[in-house]
Amino acid sequence: MVERSAVNRLVVGSNPTWGVMHALITPDWLSRSALEVAPDLLGCRLVRRWPDQRQLTAVIVEVEAYTATDPACHAYRRQTPRNRVMFGPAGYSYVYLIYGIYHCFNVVTDRDQIPAAVLVRAVELVTIPDWLQGYRQEKSHRWGAGPGKLCQLMDIDRRLSNCPLQPASGLWLEPPDADGQQRLSKPNNQVQTTRIGLTQGTDLPWRWYLGDSPSVSRP
Repeated sequence: MVERSAVNRLVVGSNPTWGVMHALITPDWLSRSALEVAPDLLGCRLVRRWPDQRQLTAVIVEVEAYTATDPACHAYRRQTPRNRVMFGPAGYSYVYLIYGIYHCFNVVTDRDQIPAAVLVRAVELVTIPDWLQGYRQEKSHRWGAGPGKLCQLMDIDRRLSNCPLQPASGLWLEPPDADGQQRLSKPNNQVQTTRIGLTQGTDLPWRWYLGDSPSVSRP
């Protein structure tokens, strides 16, 4: 496990122009409200690298925000061993299991001791490497169409929870490339709506997705 003190604190820039971009999205940029970070993560890239140097890069196309005052947030009532990472500084992963089967990947946001996170609900692969050919029988644009499916695709489980989103952990975030910025600039392509699959906070419009993406999850 990489110590928290070792996390790079450089600033990457700000959406929509992103200013002067660095290679990585850093904790300083994520140290904002989840309601600000979530839509800004659309078009960004989630990168997974394995010890054998295999690597997958996927574009984030759907997200949901969760804050400390949100009854649907895991940290709403109190701090527990499960949600402790949400109370720490931004820039860490929070991975949990649902239905005893599927993992969900979240990006911890906001300031230290203010629990908040962004659930990454769906991604699109940038390219399909040879070693991934035939991964699933369904069309490849649906391989990451849902929080459980994207975690299966990118081999994300609880072993990666509470890890800094840095290359040393094998999981990190990058700003949008030129194509991603072009998609973000399309009129009405960033859609805001209510979240999916909840019993509390169902009226909060804290879900965002790219309207032109065939990989957005289905309610």
